[in-house]
Amino acid sequence: MIKNDLYLRALKGETVDRPPVWMMRQAGRYLPEFQEIKAKYDFFTRCRTPELASEITVQPIRRYGMDAAILFSDILVIPQAMNIEVQMKPDFGPYLPNPVRTQKDVDNVIVPDVHVELDYVMQAIKMTKEMLNDEVPLIGFAGSPWTILCYCVQGQGSKNFDKAKQFCFTNPIAAHQLLQKITDTTITYLQAKVAAGCDAVQIFDSWGGMLAPSDYHEFSWQYINQIIEALKDHAPVIAFGKGCWFALGDMAKSNATALGIDWTCSPRNARYLTGGNITLQGNFDPSRLFSPPAEIKKMVKQMIDEFGKDKYIVNLGHGILPNIPLDNAKAFIDAVKEYEKIPS
Repeated sequence: MIKNDLYLRALKGETVDRPPVWMMRQAGRYLPEFQEIKAKYDFFTRCRTPELASEITVQPIRRYGMDAAILFSDILVIPQAMNIEVQMKPDFGPYLPNPVRTQKDVDNVIVPDVHVELDYVMQAIKMTKEMLNDEVPLIGFAGSPWTILCYCVQGQGSKNFDKAKQFCFTNPIAAHQLLQKITDTTITYLQAKVAAGCDAVQIFDSWGGMLAPSDYHEFSWQYINQIIEALKDHAPVIAFGKGCWFALGDMAKSNATALGIDWTCSPRNARYLTGGNITLQGNFDPSRLFSPPAEIKKMVKQMIDEFGKDKYIVNLGHGILPNIPLDNAKAFIDAVKEYEKIPS
C-alpha cells in the first residue's frame, strides 16, 4: 500500500483535507542535483540508463516531498523505438534528421515490441519503485499521437508545426496510418509501464492547441481516446491538452480519470466546460514561479479556492521552467501542504 495516496484519492474523487500537488517536469532541469548528472551524461543516455532515470525521478521527492513522482523519460523514446532517428541537440532541442514526409516514409515506420525496444524504461520503473519504497505513487507518461506526429514530420520543434499540418491536410491517408501506428505503440507502451509498476499514466498533447477544433477531433482526440479506452481498466489516465480548452467538454465525456488544464483557462471555466464532475489538474502559469515566494503562496491558495479542494490536483499549466529559483518551487509545494492551515 502506498503511504501517501492523496494523489490517487483525488483521482477517484474522494473528499480530502487538501489537494495533492506535483509539477510537470519536476524531475529535471531546474534542480542543481539534476545538473550534476546532466554534466556527465547526454540526454538519451540519461533516459536509457535505469540507474540515472530512477535517481532523477526521485530527486524532487527528496527535496520537496511532492505527492507523486513522475518517471524521468521523454515522449520521443516512442518514435525512436519505431525506427525513426531522434537526436537531442544541446541548446536546440529535438532533431529528427529523416522526417516522415511521404507514404513510403510511413511504410518504413514500425510498430515495435515495446518489451524489447523500451525495456530500459520498464527497468527504470522497477528501480524507481524500489527507491520510492511506496512513499508516493509513480506516474508514467506518453505524448499524444498528434504531438509525436508533429515532431516526426516537422523534424524539430516549431512555433506552428506547419509541415506537420501540411502533411495531414495534403496526405490524410498516410497521416492517419502514422497516427494509428503511434497509437498502437503507445497503448502497449503504457500498458507495459503500468505492469512494471506505474500507478497512473498521463497523456501529454503538448501541440493539440495548434489545431482548429474540427481538425483536433480528427487528428488528435480520437487517437487519445483510443489510448484512454485501452488503459482505463489498467490504471487512472490523465489527459492533458495544452491550448485545448475547446475540447474539454468532449474530453470530460470520455473515460479519462482526470483532465489537465493550462493557465489560459480559468478554474471557473474549466469546471463549467467539464461539467463539474471530473477531477481537474493544473493550472498555475509556470512563469508565475518567478513571482516572490509570498506572492506564489497567495496565488496558489486562491487557485485551490477557485478549483475547490476536492476532485483537484495542484500542478502547473505546463512544465516547470529551467531557471526557476529553488525557493520559489518550494513555496509552490509548501502552499498546497499548508492549505488547510491558511485562513480564508
